[in-house]
Amino acid sequence: MRRSDGSWRTYNWSCNDEGDAIYAVGRDLTERNELEEQLRQAQKMEAVGQLTGGLAHDFNNLLAGIGGGLELIGLRLAQGRTDGLGRYIAASQDAVRRAASLTHRLLAFSRRQTLDPTPTDMNALVLGLESLLRGTVGPGIELVFDLEPGLWLTRVDANQLENAILNLCINARDAMHDRGTMLRLESANRVLAADVASDMSIRAGDYVVLTVQDEGCGMAPEIVQRAFDPFFTTKPLGEGTGLGLSMIYGFTQQSGGQVEIHSAPGQGTAVSLWLPRYQGQKTIRPEPPPLPVASQPRLLEGQRVLVVDDEEAVRMIVSDMVTDLGGIVLTAADGPSAEALAAEKGAPAVLISDIGMPGGMNGRELGEQMLGRWPGLKVLFITGYAEQSILGDQALAPGCALLVKPFTVAAFSRKLAVLLSRD
Repeated sequence: MRRSDGSWRTYNWSCNDEGDAIYAVGRDLTERNELEEQLRQAQKMEAVGQLTGGLAHDFNNLLAGIGGGLELIGLRLAQGRTDGLGRYIAASQDAVRRAASLTHRLLAFSRRQTLDPTPTDMNALVLGLESLLRGTVGPGIELVFDLEPGLWLTRVDANQLENAILNLCINARDAMHDRGTMLRLESANRVLAADVASDMSIRAGDYVVLTVQDEGCGMAPEIVQRAFDPFFTTKPLGEGTGLGLSMIYGFTQQSGGQVEIHSAPGQGTAVSLWLPRYQGQKTIRPEPPPLPVASQPRLLEGQRVLVVDDEEAVRMIVSDMVTDLGGIVLTAADGPSAEALAAEKGAPAVLISDIGMPGGMNGRELGEQMLGRWPGLKVLFITGYAEQSILGDQALAPGCALLVKPFTVAAFSRKLAVLLSRD
């Protein structure tokens, strides 16, 4: 309501009727709302400070490993020495891998990572991880599987789901360091009514639920409230990044689901992943052909490959990878240039394109247009972009695959091998 002095105030009204009369009492909430907003802003700034502080610490360490290794390599080469270069190369590559893992976890938390969802049998996925999980939790912990028969399918990124399950089991193992011996993985079909779904901030309907339950130390309520905050961890310094649960939270939210935590000190912890049911049929992905270990296969021998990326360094690296695989390389910096080059030089056998590019045409649009012209074309999208929306909610078309930057030569070769093996 607007007061006589022109200022606006917020009121909470309670109304009752008695006969023909209605009695209303209004309570001025303006100052309370302002205090609540100030508290929310303070909490937001604290979270941002925690996030940036953690990022600066971790990335400075990683950059020190990369930059120091490259500088020492340069000095050794200038001196004509090649002894010990392998150590610096290995250290730099390890730092790159850890930096990639960190950015992927941050994108997962912010629900902006690029996902590759497919219809997934969660029971089969969990059982496929059994040997890895048993090796991870160790012989002192009993791993129990309570998987519901006839479990519904869910449409998720299977690799991200595997990472989520592994992270939950590692947390459970650490929580049971000095107490508890049983770690239970339970799957179930659940139907959420509208009122319960509203309380959980997800849609009503059918869900597949996976619960990881331990007998560990448990968490106090104030710890549970902060469990999903990025870089928040109860582990000793240097023993955890604080991004495991935040990654799981972002992944399930981006997949249309939710995460629940039930925990109390001394009573263990149960974390449940709620993922929406998929009503269609499961699709079977072809297994990649085996790759020689000693040398890279000439997967692209004599084939014309169009590489499209607005980053010159990425174009150069990918082009060299393609050349090493026997391909004939054409390069372009944006979609329109790639189309003009293909029209001039003829149909490529493979298109390798970044997704987020300038020039008014993103990589997916380029791929769709070129597939429309040459249906037999194989398309590999490479992306470090944070927006899932640029790929859209639809699955990748047949003949297309996705590879997230940064990637190794081996990962690039494996992805191409799978792509080229598809009909």
